Formats: sequence, C-alpha cells, structure tokens
Amino acid sequence: MKIFPAIDLYDGKAVRLLKGDYANMTVFSDKPEEVARDFKNCGAEYIHIVDLEGAKAGEARNLAVIEKILKTGLFAEVGGGIRTMETVKKYLSIGVNRVILGTAAVTDSDFLKVAVAEYGDRIAVGADIKDGCVAIKGWTEKSEYMLYDFCGNLQKIGVKTVICTDISKDGAMQGTNTELYAELSKRFDMNIIASGGISSIDDIKRLSKLDIHGAIIGKAYYVGAIDLKEAIEVAK
Repeated sequence: MKIFPAIDLYDGKAVRLLKGDYANMTVFSDKPEEVARDFKNCGAEYIHIVDLEGAKAGEARNLAVIEKILKTGLFAEVGGGIRTMETVKKYLSIGVNRVILGTAAVTDSDFLKVAVAEYGDRIAVGADIKDGCVAIKGWTEKSEYMLYDFCGNLQKIGVKTVICTDISKDGAMQGTNTELYAELSKRFDMNIIASGGISSIDDIKRLSKLDIHGAIIGKAYYVGAIDLKEAIEVAK
C-alpha cells in the first residue's frame, strides 16, 4: 500500500479543514514546498495535493505554489476545481503526474470520458462521501449519486484510480472507515485510495491488510499523531 501525505492549499498556505468546513480551517505552514520536502526526507515517494480554493471556484488558484512543490520530485496527484480539459492539460504540462476530477466527474460524464480516453490512468476521480451520497463543489453540496452506483459508472468508463473520502471522518482524528474501503476493494477492480480520518499507525495497519492501493495522511501528520517514516514502513 502506498502512502500519500497530503497538502491542502488555501491562499498559498498548507491548511486543514475539519470535516470539509471552510469556516473551520487551521493554517499549518506558509511554505507548503517545505512541508513537501519534509515528506520526501521521511521517505515519501508520493504526494496528494488539493487546491481548496479551486474546489470552490472551479479553477486553478494555487498553480505557482504547486509548481514549487513539484520540484521535490515526488509523484504528485492534484485535485480541486479541475473542471475543464484546459485545466487538466495545464496541470499535466507543469509536471503533475495525475489529476483528480471531483465535481466534474459527477456532473459532466462526457468530460470525464474524454479525459480518460485522452490521458488514461493519469486521470483519477475523487469520490467524497456525505451521508452515503457523493458530495460536490468543495463538499458544499450533495449530488444525486450513491457511492456504489457512482463507482460502478466510473469502472465502466475506464477510470483506474478512485480516491474515496468519508467526509464525516475527515480531520476528526477519530479513525478511518475501514469497512467502507474493504467493501470498495471487494466490489470494484480499480485502485482504491483511502482518505479521511486516518489518525494512527493502527489505522495504517488495518488498511494495509485490505489490499487497497493507497492511503492519504493529512491532519495526523501535522499534529504529530502519525510518524510518516513509520507509516511508510508499515504500509510496505
């Protein structure tokens, strides 16, 4: 299992939200690129980046700082407000390895199909779950799709990687939804990446037994609840 330490960006800073609430934001660093370098020093090979401003606005808002982060050489996946092919191309052209479609994957299946046809496994989809439904627009709205129906559609389209976040767990430091990721892994032949609430090495141990592709570590790294070096070793 791969470990993806996360940087959420807002106004050029590394921040964390509690359960997706923009009014409940903590700033952890004014220099996200230094956080990324620390990830690499801990042995990380991958990084998960979310442009929180982009997620709300529907356009790339933190491109300059993302370019600085890319200089670390980490495999970078980026999400947040990627709703046009122009934005997809922009991110891939600056060296992003994989882009994550969220709202657009839910509301514009034609766009998703075109992106997957053109870029294959460099396109991932973020399935963010609120009360069993897929949430959109920076988690501020619920769509009509239930999770498993949505993932079934993604598999038919040819999506290879799905990042699934249980919003109720995100940033709460109360453990992750292991049952959810076990069920996704069982039902679908896609790379499943777990996100939300991963707050201890025990969470990493439990997830690593599920045969899922990866796990995202966010707040637990920033508050010192998880030692990133240890998490990477345990996940192997």
